[in-house]
Amino acid sequence: MKVRKANKMDMPQVLELIKELAVFENEPDAVEISVEVLETNGFGENPLFTCFVAEIDNVVVGAALIYYRFSTWKGRTLHLEDLIVKEEHRGKGIGEALYTEVMKFAYNQGLKRVAWDVLDWNTGAIRFYERSGANIMKEWRVVHMDEKGLKAFIEK
Repeated sequence: MKVRKANKMDMPQVLELIKELAVFENEPDAVEISVEVLETNGFGENPLFTCFVAEIDNVVVGAALIYYRFSTWKGRTLHLEDLIVKEEHRGKGIGEALYTEVMKFAYNQGLKRVAWDVLDWNTGAIRFYERSGANIMKEWRVVHMDEKGLKAFIEK
């Protein structure tokens, strides 16, 4: 298994991983992006995200997608949007290898924090994150305003 920075040609396989994650998270119809959106937004002059992939025999079996954020308390930080491993490859250390790559990236960039969300029922991931030294912020709630909500808010 090899972990490396993703390239544009990896995006079809990354999109398949994203779709697999949506099924795992019980949101199979939630993915609206396309390969073209990933290619346009992840590569070029001002990429909006960085992606690492794990591959076995030149097949992408996992991915971690990250992007920079700014904290009024910490300055430049990193957000781990998704860490995905194909179901048949879970439990083999691939997720940990991708996670380690993200943490090394943040550390080498001199960042003060890496943040991400985890579903409360994903106990395996929660245990892994706690073992790694991450702090699960139980008092905080994730807040989203979706497209429908945006429209309703602006139009009222």
